[in-house]
Amino acid sequence: MDSSPRFSTCLSWKRIVCSFFLPFILSGLAPSRKYKEYLISGEVRPQLPHRFNWSHLTPLELKNRSMGLQTESIAGSNPYFTLGGHKFLIFGGSIHYFRVPRAYWRDRLLKLKACGFNTVTTYVPWNLHEPQRGKFDFSGNLDLEAFVLMAAEIGLWVILRPGPYICSEIDLGGLPSWLLQDPNLRLRTTDNGFVEAVNQYFDHLMARVVPLQYHQGGPIIAVQVENEYGSFNKDKDYMPYLQKALLKRGIVELLLTSDSEKEVQRGSIKGVLATLNMNAFQENAIKSLHKMQRNKPIMVMEYWVGWFDTWGSGEHKVTNADDVEKTVSEFIKFEISFNIYMFHGGTNFGFINGAINFGRHTGVVTSYDYDAVLTEAGDYTNKYFKLRKLFGSILAFPLPPLPEITLKAVYPAVRPSLYLPLWDVLKYLNEPVISNKPVNMENLPINNGNGQSYGFILYETPICSGGELYADVQDTAQVFLNETSIGMLNDDNQNLNIPEVRECQLLRVLVENQGRVNFSWKIQDQRKGLIGSITINNIPVEGYTIYSLEMKMNFFERLRSATWRPVPNNYLGPAFYLGTLKAGSSPKDTFLRPLNWNYGFVFINGHNLGRYWCIGPQETLYLPGAWLHPEDNEIILFEKSKSGSDIQTIDGPML
Repeated sequence: MDSSPRFSTCLSWKRIVCSFFLPFILSGLAPSRKYKEYLISGEVRPQLPHRFNWSHLTPLELKNRSMGLQTESIAGSNPYFTLGGHKFLIFGGSIHYFRVPRAYWRDRLLKLKACGFNTVTTYVPWNLHEPQRGKFDFSGNLDLEAFVLMAAEIGLWVILRPGPYICSEIDLGGLPSWLLQDPNLRLRTTDNGFVEAVNQYFDHLMARVVPLQYHQGGPIIAVQVENEYGSFNKDKDYMPYLQKALLKRGIVELLLTSDSEKEVQRGSIKGVLATLNMNAFQENAIKSLHKMQRNKPIMVMEYWVGWFDTWGSGEHKVTNADDVEKTVSEFIKFEISFNIYMFHGGTNFGFINGAINFGRHTGVVTSYDYDAVLTEAGDYTNKYFKLRKLFGSILAFPLPPLPEITLKAVYPAVRPSLYLPLWDVLKYLNEPVISNKPVNMENLPINNGNGQSYGFILYETPICSGGELYADVQDTAQVFLNETSIGMLNDDNQNLNIPEVRECQLLRVLVENQGRVNFSWKIQDQRKGLIGSITINNIPVEGYTIYSLEMKMNFFERLRSATWRPVPNNYLGPAFYLGTLKAGSSPKDTFLRPLNWNYGFVFINGHNLGRYWCIGPQETLYLPGAWLHPEDNEIILFEKSKSGSDIQTIDGPML
């Protein structure tokens, strides 16, 4: 063998070339002709577009599961992911199963696949899965395992984001409200009370998740540790504790964290992949992350292609489809894995919406359309077609055909003919709580000691004199003497003049939880209802009857036995209104438009469609056809202030 220096140099160069080309050969990628750009150290360098071919890297095709999602770093090359030993870029899109009717999961996942994505990401909401301590719900629309297995069947990998905190513009960031019963318990820390609750939840949740992991034949290739902890950052031991909690319970797939540029260092964990959240291609943020973990590939865990709306905030927030296409093109050019947040936003059905508080409490609207790649109702958008064209141009295999569009319908307008004032409904509620002092929602001795999570709460107490009333209500309250409205209370207005009374009257305070803050340290102080005592002329009022109005399905079943009254021409005050929506023999999706109604909630066949409010921006409520029966459907409005006219249906949203 020639041992000359020239031969040695040639042999070394061959090793470098082989080490560079091997991942491409294994993955079926065609390497860039400008591969020398890889050799510039210390920078993430752009590459010419590849023809990516991971048609064999799908949950059904990939049988050998010995090598899961890993990070690789070869001298002279950008670090990259491998899956099954093959180079792999994550094209992810977020769909939250709990925001989409179960009957539509398959449609939304098929559309994700047909667009060219290879991965679906989802949060897991603790508050919905454990509504009471030790009582878990993974049924129906909360069947996480069914959603994950359906993704695998369709050919999608899954990145799971199990919290315990998830933000997600959901009530309390996905934490259960019963955690707020103890005022000394510190959320998102290693406080004993908090981690004991997390441990019990993880014991149950991870027993379901572990069999769905890649190494056990499932589609879950990565698991996120908590969420955006860098912005909270109250306890340096908390994130490592959660990492160990996942490992201890059998999570073996790649772990990652997720933070914005300024908080990524604070939210990171040693040995765990740090990822970025951003609303556009941010070169400086990417360079900073590359310097922080030089031997790891870059991943954008949340690329925000839109944003959420809040009540009274003006117009629906939208982003430009061309900008989205350009940003995703940049990610691909730099071989950056990414996750679109949101691919499909869905709906904050029921009372699950969160809130923001940057000086003032403001609830998130019912629609979680997010100006996403698919609309709230799962319809295609300009963003969808632009991304599909882009992905089709760089993938070395044909995309699946487009699923058919979801048909919409317009039904005859509904004019409720019957109503029940709130005061007539009290006897159909569960037994009220009798207390000398007010009790906030979370500490009501109901639901097996877990309190009330959502909805309304009514306080009644007799008073025999007028004067200056003070009350701290969260979030807003209507105040009545007997059945007569005398004013409103909220954060901006905690005082109310009570007129002089000739004889004792019943003071009634109806308080609404408009959504707990889902972001920032303010999650610690999100107790709802009356906080502390009512005073009149600085004298505490004592002796309360407290009704919980959670408006669950069984409540509406009881209402069917009530004696409803004909609707008068104009009724002022909180009341339930009953009508019939005629959907024909083959129900389809539609959008409800409550004309001249002010504020309330709509229930279809017992399903809570969410909040409507005349201040906007949202003007319609999405009604899934899957929740309608053929022909007649029961529609009930709980309206807080005054009766309206018709409830119209239209074939498109007004957001």
